[in-house]
Amino acid sequence: MAAAVPDDADSKGGLRAAGRLLCIVGVLLIALALHGAWRLAGRTSPWPPRFLRRVAMILGADIRVVGTAERRDVMIAANHLSWMDILLLAGTSGTRFVAKAEVAALPLVGWLAGLNRTLFVERGDRLGVGDQVATIRAALTEGQPLAVFPEGTTGDDLSLLPFKPALFAALVPPVPGIRVQPVRIDYGAAAGDLAWLGADPGDAHVKRVLRRRGRFTVTLHYLAPFDPADFPDRKAIAAEARRRIVET
Repeated sequence: MAAAVPDDADSKGGLRAAGRLLCIVGVLLIALALHGAWRLAGRTSPWPPRFLRRVAMILGADIRVVGTAERRDVMIAANHLSWMDILLLAGTSGTRFVAKAEVAALPLVGWLAGLNRTLFVERGDRLGVGDQVATIRAALTEGQPLAVFPEGTTGDDLSLLPFKPALFAALVPPVPGIRVQPVRIDYGAAAGDLAWLGADPGDAHVKRVLRRRGRFTVTLHYLAPFDPADFPDRKAIAAEARRRIVET
C-alpha cells in the first residue's frame, strides 16, 4: 500500500482528484439509469448501495469484510471516523441510515441520501424525540438494515467516543425480531489520513481524500448481533454495543 503524500509534496494530487471525480460522475449516471429501470419495473433497487461501494473503491478503498453482515431486521451500530463510513457500510450491508435533518438540504449529498432511504431527524428537537423514536421503530419493521453512529460525531482524534443512548430508545420496548449488530470500521495505517477530525472543514477533508495517493485496506468487522431485549434500557444497549466494538 502506497503511503499518502501531503498535497504540497504531490504535484499530481489535483489531477488525481479530477480523475476520481470524473469516475464518480460516470458511475453515478450508470447507477441512476439502472435505479430508474428497477423502479419502473416495480422492483426494489439495489443500485444506491452498489454505487456507494463503488465510490469507496474509486477513492482507493480495498474493502475487507470480517464476519457476516445481517441483511434484514437489524440495527447496525458502528464507530464513526469519516464520511466514508457511510459508503462502506451501505456498500457491504445494504443499510440505510439515520442522519441529521441538515444533511437533507446539502446539494447532491441530500438527494443521494434520499435515494438510499435515509431517515432525517431533528436531533436538537427535544420536543420531537417521541416522533423520532416512532419513525425509527417503524423503519426497523420494514426489513432493511438501519445504521446509526452512536458517537454522534467524529472526534478530535482516533479514539472511540462514548455511545449516546438516544437512538437506542427505539428498541425500548424491543421491536419483535430486531437485533443489534455492532460493527467496527478499521482503516488501518490510513486512519490518520482519512479520519474527519473535529477541526477539519468538510470541504478541506473531501479534497484531501480525493487527492490522496495510493490505495488502502479498510476492514469492516461485523460482530455477532445481540438481542436488545436482554438489556434493561437504552443505556445498557448502547454500552453493550460499544463494549463489543472496543473488545474486537
